[in-house]
Amino acid sequence: MTPDEQLLTLSPSERKLAEEDTRPETFLRAYRGTLTKDLVLEPGKFGLGKVPSKLKPDATTQMVCGFCSTGCGLNVHLKDGEAINLTPGTEYPVNRGMACPKGWEALSVLKTNDRGTTPLIRGENGQLRPVDWDTALKAFSSRFKDIQAKHGKESVAFLSTGQIPTEEMTFLGALAKFGMGMLHGDGNTRQCMATAVVAYKQAFGFDAPPYSYEDFEESDVLVFVGSNICIAHPIMWQRVLANKNNPEIIVLDPRRTETAMAATQHLPLRPKSDLALLYGLAHILLKEGWIEREYIDQHTSGFDEFAEYVQKYTPEYVASVSGIPAEQLMRVAQTIHEGKRVSFWWTMGVNQSYEGVRTAQAIINLALMTGNIGRPGTGANSITGQCNAMGSRLFSNTTGLLGGHDFGNPEHRQKVADILGIDQAVIPDNAGWSYNEIIEGILSDKIKGLWVICTNTAHSWINQNTCREILDRLDFLVVQDMYTTTETAELADLYLPAAGWGEKDGTFINSERRFGLLKKVARAPGQALSDFNIFRAVAQYWGCGEMFADWTTPEAVFQTMKELSEGQPCDITGIEDYQMLDQCGGIQWPFKKSSDEANGSTAENLDQWQQRRLFENGQFYHADGRAKFLFEDPRRMPEEPNEKFPYLLLTGRGSAVQWHTQTRTGKSNVLRQLAPERVFVEINPTDARREGIQPNQEVIVQSQRGLIRAKAYLTPNIQPGQVFIPMHYEVTNQLTHSHFDPYSKQPSYKDCAVRVRKVEPWEQSHAPSHH
Repeated sequence: MTPDEQLLTLSPSERKLAEEDTRPETFLRAYRGTLTKDLVLEPGKFGLGKVPSKLKPDATTQMVCGFCSTGCGLNVHLKDGEAINLTPGTEYPVNRGMACPKGWEALSVLKTNDRGTTPLIRGENGQLRPVDWDTALKAFSSRFKDIQAKHGKESVAFLSTGQIPTEEMTFLGALAKFGMGMLHGDGNTRQCMATAVVAYKQAFGFDAPPYSYEDFEESDVLVFVGSNICIAHPIMWQRVLANKNNPEIIVLDPRRTETAMAATQHLPLRPKSDLALLYGLAHILLKEGWIEREYIDQHTSGFDEFAEYVQKYTPEYVASVSGIPAEQLMRVAQTIHEGKRVSFWWTMGVNQSYEGVRTAQAIINLALMTGNIGRPGTGANSITGQCNAMGSRLFSNTTGLLGGHDFGNPEHRQKVADILGIDQAVIPDNAGWSYNEIIEGILSDKIKGLWVICTNTAHSWINQNTCREILDRLDFLVVQDMYTTTETAELADLYLPAAGWGEKDGTFINSERRFGLLKKVARAPGQALSDFNIFRAVAQYWGCGEMFADWTTPEAVFQTMKELSEGQPCDITGIEDYQMLDQCGGIQWPFKKSSDEANGSTAENLDQWQQRRLFENGQFYHADGRAKFLFEDPRRMPEEPNEKFPYLLLTGRGSAVQWHTQTRTGKSNVLRQLAPERVFVEINPTDARREGIQPNQEVIVQSQRGLIRAKAYLTPNIQPGQVFIPMHYEVTNQLTHSHFDPYSKQPSYKDCAVRVRKVEPWEQSHAPSHH
């Protein structure tokens, strides 16, 4: 009811008073005015209940969220074709009407003062100045071509992302490597998911997370290793809470995280002792005969060698290494044995490690030897980080050839060449350098030009101070991003303004392998373009536009992706088009054209098999159809605490409302109020007393690479000898030590030696506190 309609319900005398009375107390019940109008609720239609009149939509549409890998469905409210609000999708199979704070605020971060609205180029005075797209693209092409002519085609590289649609990743990878002649390109998924990719490829024969989100609810035992799912993936945690089996929840984590607090068993192991501990659990399961020998014999290889290897990991030895008593190890092993449906889950605590691949495979080994894979509520399950890290893993053309193919396989190169209508000779026969090797290539003067797309290298890369010094060595740095104020954009020689989530079309692939649809529901500001259209323009200015002439829309690229996937484990030839994805609430790969499910599929019958898991038939992707047991001796921590730096720094997610480097979440007034603005460091009260540190006191945290200021948060949730700082703060990676897993080349962010001391009075006026 509008204010005028409310007035009509009053008697003439009441109406006269309401219109004429100006006493202060009438503000408690004012029937006219701006504030009153804003508070009036009207039927919103579309199942929304009542909404403020200014937020009353004339249409709604569903699309997937663009933050984490959960891939929630959001119901976007439209007025005159523009998004004005959103609510969680109640029918979407992922989130079932739930959203975390980041999802609720997804639209608010699009309208900020630091959005890029025009290309910027650095002038002779060292300042960035606005230019038009023609000038920007000519500079892009001429500068990069000059570098290639002088130093070779391999002297220009690109660094991409897990946060743009799959179609844009496909276009970028093909453009850079096939059209522009680059060899080296990688994505920021190297920082979060490379370990899981390599672990799955080596163990299963393909990068294939086997699970469905229903497994959270089907398990009677859930084991979380290095995973604070409660705040990292809040909606997945809600699926755990919906489990009606009264499950055992076992958490392996040095910190008493939010997830550990909710666990039935928490193992606060010493940092980086997880590999030995997992081998110790395998030892107990073997010794007690708690294994599925029939499954092992029929579906795996390498088990006998593995069984012999873990004999030395006795409970007593593992207790001495991990700090977890032998009795507690036995209880965990027995819980796994007694579980009918046991699922194993891991995230960055495993992936971001110098021995992450073998640790992930130790988890896989436990699932295989107990037969906990391919059945509801089971699996060795890596939870992805970014909204489209899975898309990057399959279609970015970085670590693997398009569609999950292998650059080193001539047959794969020919298949891709035939589908794209290009000469096989333009396809490299190797994947090129990984992220860390590209950074090292800049340092060694082998990489002279760099194109950075939708990632913030200067903030997120390990050992940040050195990284920024290295980026300064480039002859030409191009940054393509939504915002002009990222730490990397501020270093750019050329800045290209890009549209963000909600301002373009495409697909994301979530953690459970589900393709979800992204839609354009808002206009990008100024002259900003979608990454897709920027790539099309670059192709034209570079002179290779004809190579991609058929890719006129993102959906045209999607049709090519289907062809590329045919015959692969990730086959999606049965997905007809975007409309089918929209009607079905997303579709998990594989979805083959020849499958019974694909034939005549509709939104109605898709619901019956929407949640699917891999390896139900016990067949894996190696040539022999078997999964492999893989193992290796644990490595020594490269930088252990010592007398000068006595504490071990752990990093990770600090809040459910912050996301990675806060490039987007930091723009939301709501989200900023829900998490500490100032950098804080968790320290055990025992250590704080030793250092003379009081609660909330300003302290200095220093490593061999840098020092930062932070507010001390005293908590028993962190063990003595350890400290914790959230990764979201810009300064955190000034401390971290640059070292990597030898197989995945993923950085190990969660172990470096630091010292912590209170700020002395004479230092109070020096160096501002970090935020």
